[in-house]
Amino acid sequence: MYHINFQKPIHIYFIGIGGISMSGLAQILLSEGFKVSGSDRQESVLTKELISKGASVYYGQKKENLADLPDLIVYTSAIKSDNPEFAAGKELGIPFLTRAQLLGQMMKNYKIPIAVSGTHGKTTTTSMLSQILLETDADPTLSIGGIYQNIGGNIRVGGPDYFVTEACEYTNSFLSFFPKISIILNIEEDHLDFFKDIYDIRNSFHEFAKLLPSDGTLIINGDITNISDITNDLSCNIITYGSTQDADYYPSDISFDEYGHPSFILRCPDGSAINRYSLCVPGIHNMYNSIAAIAAAKLLNIDEDKIQKGLLDFKGTDRRFEYKGEVNGFSIIDDYAHHPTEITATLQAAVNYPHKTLWCVFQPHTYSRTKAFLHEFANALTLADKIILADIYAAREKDTLGISSVTLQKEIKKLGHECYYFPSFEEIENFILKNCTKGDLLITMGAGDVVKIGDNLLKK
Repeated sequence: MYHINFQKPIHIYFIGIGGISMSGLAQILLSEGFKVSGSDRQESVLTKELISKGASVYYGQKKENLADLPDLIVYTSAIKSDNPEFAAGKELGIPFLTRAQLLGQMMKNYKIPIAVSGTHGKTTTTSMLSQILLETDADPTLSIGGIYQNIGGNIRVGGPDYFVTEACEYTNSFLSFFPKISIILNIEEDHLDFFKDIYDIRNSFHEFAKLLPSDGTLIINGDITNISDITNDLSCNIITYGSTQDADYYPSDISFDEYGHPSFILRCPDGSAINRYSLCVPGIHNMYNSIAAIAAAKLLNIDEDKIQKGLLDFKGTDRRFEYKGEVNGFSIIDDYAHHPTEITATLQAAVNYPHKTLWCVFQPHTYSRTKAFLHEFANALTLADKIILADIYAAREKDTLGISSVTLQKEIKKLGHECYYFPSFEEIENFILKNCTKGDLLITMGAGDVVKIGDNLLKK
């Protein structure tokens, strides 16, 4: 594998430079004096930002873009061998690193690299911990998998001490990392276009945990089934959090305000209270995300008042129960949920949010995920009063599995629930304008481009 000498900046080319993670890594390298170039399919806010900071960005991927002969090419798992730039780079003998391998090498440059993993909650927990660190003089470098408005994007270039990043299990990319502190929020079935089954996924998280050095620390959700399978052969320190007194940290005296924001007392195994914490984001799932962040902050010896202020200052990230506005007296929330567990958590959070009728516009994400969790999706979505389905967002896949949103609609109707399907966003928007009334709550949900529905409604 090619190894970067960060004391000797080189020219690095990114295939897919406009991606949320790729653009962030490119920004860090630019700040370190590297020459950065790359390509993407189309112009975006992220590519404009990179250009403003000195990167060269090409739109459209072709071999001519490599005419300047970079020293290294970075690519993601979405790039296949027939990609013209990938093929040209191989032909020219240019070294390659995956995005994850680059990120792993970058982590080695920081005193305390922190990696946040889990099937759900990575972006939120990474942002919560980031906000706590920002309340101190730690000057952290941050790489977040979503837009966090408090830092004006998904990346913050800071000092050499703290590096906080998400660690995604898809294609085992997090196995290329070098953390000193790791967080495992949960382990569930997902990405079954890559993993064989839940046992394969659990094995990957076990391997991720084993990356920690003996003087490192794993913070892990103690409610994970058969947690000893993940932790029993680790040499590092282990801290657990969860819902019961068996964990090192657990909550009690949980309450919610009128917007579903939780407040709770955090306790130690002996039952003693550490403090009461209040959040400005809704949902019981976010309470547990915050406990993981608190555990990391306490490990770092951050003052209690900084932890509390950081959590209060955290108002969420883009596309995580994000309030978009109001149309005709009904409120619009947008959420990235695209797995049954995430849908359940979001819709349960919405129950405590002011509303008359709860509408959910759901855009399934990938054919493989929709087929694998068809029944689970149907059950989770029935937590909404009324459901509207958009077509499946294909992402990296092709329609070869005989599955569609109509299939999901039939499953939901079998459960005796009201569900509509429309093949175009325009039809969905027109239906909403005719049927949503004052006091209703509309949630647009999914990992694709369903967010456009709410944006379009707000323009009408």
